[in-house]
Amino acid sequence: MKLLFRQRIFSWFDSYDIYDEEGHTVFVVKGQLAWGHCLKICNAFGQELGMVREKIITLLPRFDLYEGGRRIGRVKKDLTLLSPSFTLDFNGWKAKGNFVEWDYTIKDRDGNRIATISKELLRLTDTYVLDIPNPANALYVLMFALAMDAEKCSRDKD
Repeated sequence: MKLLFRQRIFSWFDSYDIYDEEGHTVFVVKGQLAWGHCLKICNAFGQELGMVREKIITLLPRFDLYEGGRRIGRVKKDLTLLSPSFTLDFNGWKAKGNFVEWDYTIKDRDGNRIATISKELLRLTDTYVLDIPNPANALYVLMFALAMDAEKCSRDKD
């Protein structure tokens, strides 16, 4: 399964549309007014599925993840020198990026590939392709991609 993660051009808050390979909307992400990033994930019919909420006062960036209104875990950035690395604590996944922070690979505890995320260049807004072999992982991969993009945006504003 491939998803196209595209930020909307005109929006007061972070807003994203996530499409499948046929161009159908799979998820809609709406930014909320909050201290730090707060991103609500809805299905194509507007039903809330999850949320990614940035923790503000931390040494390294962290994002709490919610599914169905219940906190399920956290994405946290690891301390690294050259290439970014993140840990998803609720399922044991690790995400490693390349040194320019455009491409990421997510692997499970055993080193099996869960997904790859690639940034498309020469676009007006941030656009990523999420390649997810198992569609059951789509929401969690999207949560990671949102956290990674929000962390990058927060850092670029400083």
